Amino acid sequence: MSLRSLLSFAVLAPVVTAGVSVPALAQDPALGKTAYGAQLEGFDYPFKTEAFKVSSQGQELEMAFMDIAAENPNGRTVVLLHGKNFCGATWEGTINSLTKEGYRVIAPDQIGFCKSSKPQTYQFSFHQLAQNTKALLEQRGIDKATVVGHSMGGMLATRFALMYPDATEQLVMVNPIGLEDWKTKGVPYQSIEAAFEGEKKTSFDSIKAYQQKFYYSGDWKPEYDKWVAMGAGMYAGEGGDEVAWNQALTSDMVFTQPVVHEFSQVKAPTLLLIGMTDKTAPGANRAPEDIASTLGDYTKLGKQAAEAIPNAKLIEFEELGHSPQIQAPDRFHKALLEGLQSS
Repeated sequence: MSLRSLLSFAVLAPVVTAGVSVPALAQDPALGKTAYGAQLEGFDYPFKTEAFKVSSQGQELEMAFMDIAAENPNGRTVVLLHGKNFCGATWEGTINSLTKEGYRVIAPDQIGFCKSSKPQTYQFSFHQLAQNTKALLEQRGIDKATVVGHSMGGMLATRFALMYPDATEQLVMVNPIGLEDWKTKGVPYQSIEAAFEGEKKTSFDSIKAYQQKFYYSGDWKPEYDKWVAMGAGMYAGEGGDEVAWNQALTSDMVFTQPVVHEFSQVKAPTLLLIGMTDKTAPGANRAPEDIASTLGDYTKLGKQAAEAIPNAKLIEFEELGHSPQIQAPDRFHKALLEGLQSS
């Protein structure tokens, strides 16, 4: 499979439509065999999803999102940006914690991910995804928000804050990738075709093994299986190649579009929430051992980021991994809410 010529750029059309009905879930007795559609048809989100119509790069696309009202509104909105191996649904516990404290929450699935469109050709960039997100917020009547990004979402949240400083009340990064520039450190480039072949091998077992090692500090709880099945089910179902292709395209975006060199330009107050056992470093598996062993050291990366960003506060969780919001939700949400209130 090869990329076709990119289509001409078109403007965003801020129109919201109701979600369409989806076919019944194809369920195998084994959890690892659960199959969903390419847009996560059959996987229920914790809150109502809607579809934001995006006319972008000559294509009519849909960006799924949840817009959850606060129980007792405090006038503030939090935008939750998922990581590369995550979805808006993964923020379920964080959404509940925020809305109980008065925050309105917007949780989108970016184009190419989860319940959103999987285009065959798209110039994926953090600039483009940030622009899509900004258009969604404008349509929902939101002029300013706190932007929270986890994993790859941290790179996107940073780009959003750089592009739209007046619309960013606060920047929060949760174990963001991109605190280092892997290609500058010597990680070899991987072609999109090679990435695609690797993505097609994704399974429930491979996802679980990776998450157990990096996300949860080697531990595992039964409730984590739900999020493994969510990701693996997109690959296993009809349209699995579309999912793998978009994952390959976005891998290239992550590797070639660093944000770390622009941290000094971030104007928004910034909160860094870092699980310190995390060793996530995209591309480390194809780097020479002497380089790979130096990558993904969050015990250093969090501190370096806090020093580089002008108005940053760092909170470290010594025994937690890449997903502290899932691994230790009570502890994480206490720190998050305190950080938001102090802004």
